[in-house]
Amino acid sequence: MFNQLKHLFSGQKFEDTPSSLTDFSLMGVDMHSHLIPGIDDGVKSMQDSIAILRKFQDLGFRKIITSPHVVSDGYNNSTETILKGRDKVREAIKENNLQIEFDAVAEYYLDYSINEKIEKKDLLTFGKNYVLVELSYLTKTNNIHDLMYKLQIAGYRIILAHPERYPYYYEKDFAQYHTLKDRNVYFQINLMSLVGKYGKGAKSTAEKMIDENMVNFVGTDLHNENGLEVIKSCLKEKYLEKILTCDRLLNKTLL
Repeated sequence: MFNQLKHLFSGQKFEDTPSSLTDFSLMGVDMHSHLIPGIDDGVKSMQDSIAILRKFQDLGFRKIITSPHVVSDGYNNSTETILKGRDKVREAIKENNLQIEFDAVAEYYLDYSINEKIEKKDLLTFGKNYVLVELSYLTKTNNIHDLMYKLQIAGYRIILAHPERYPYYYEKDFAQYHTLKDRNVYFQINLMSLVGKYGKGAKSTAEKMIDENMVNFVGTDLHNENGLEVIKSCLKEKYLEKILTCDRLLNKTLL
């Protein structure tokens, strides 16, 4: 806090001060990516997956929990499909002598199919029964609170993927985020939001969430090798250092 006040009175913005980060070892675990080949809009080949995992290892990550899309009208992956893909990547990791742990869950789109998955308890979880969910980027889900209530009653802890990317929340009333937090929803922001990858609105919203201690997890949401340089550039961001040194960040609890 003292350093932030010092920069305020000196005329230098907090986010413009240099970051001391050299890698992602403080983060330790990436819990949002798309690294199982060929099952969603992520990597297309095992060669691509291994290349990214090798780079992640070099960047200080110790564990990757990848999260392919599950969308009824798009990538309708099953638990079996995802776990089968995970095992193939694990085999390739061993064959290539990488020293990085690999697991897989899913990024569940909150559509009409989620009710059946809740009833059957057919949701891939990690950590303390966390489940990763996402919303539409275009329109607000009208029954979002009902769906989240059903998930929580069933014993799941909800992590909302990249909340900073939903403009119908931040463009109208930021207080809607506080409503979700009051309902015990965990927030996971994307690293690349901090360098403006998804626009100025997403960047400023992610920074505000960090300032207000609303962020619980950070993820790369990496889909292909093209994003690696963007991920690396995030290390220059002071807001990344701020969240990675925050006691509230839960990524390392997943090791």
